[in-house]
Amino acid sequence: MTEPATINPRIIEGLYCEALLLSDEVRAAFDLSGRLDKRALDLGRAEGDAARVAFSCEALRTTTRMMHALAWLLNHRAYIAGELSEFQLKRHGRLASDRPSSDPEQLALLAPEIRALVESTMRFYARLVRLDHDWRERDPRTTGAVARLRERIGQAIMR
Repeated sequence: MTEPATINPRIIEGLYCEALLLSDEVRAAFDLSGRLDKRALDLGRAEGDAARVAFSCEALRTTTRMMHALAWLLNHRAYIAGELSEFQLKRHGRLASDRPSSDPEQLALLAPEIRALVESTMRFYARLVRLDHDWRERDPRTTGAVARLRERIGQAIMR
């Protein structure tokens, strides 16, 4: 069995810097000024409309994904700085693992560099989900009073 992940300040700061850079790339890539019209002209009317819809959907999915990632990282930074308790972090700092994934048909309508960026954000988010899951699944004896109380109740029931 592998050792549960520990989240330390160095890991969080590294991921936070990576998330900021990736978010800036997302913002620049999905800047709507002129991109949609150029791509639509290249594809023709029907395909251009589909490309506009795909672009808008992926822009929303990708920016939302990165906003959730940044919020999760900011919560962990606040915990490390002593601004949040472990209880508050566990209660309010959960990262949703069931985010809707991108539609392959819509992704195919996007420029290759946009597709690559969307895939990068999905990989980054998946890393955070794994880290969050591993952190939450660490040794239950170290998770606080609630876990100890549950353990005592379980032992009492077994008697």
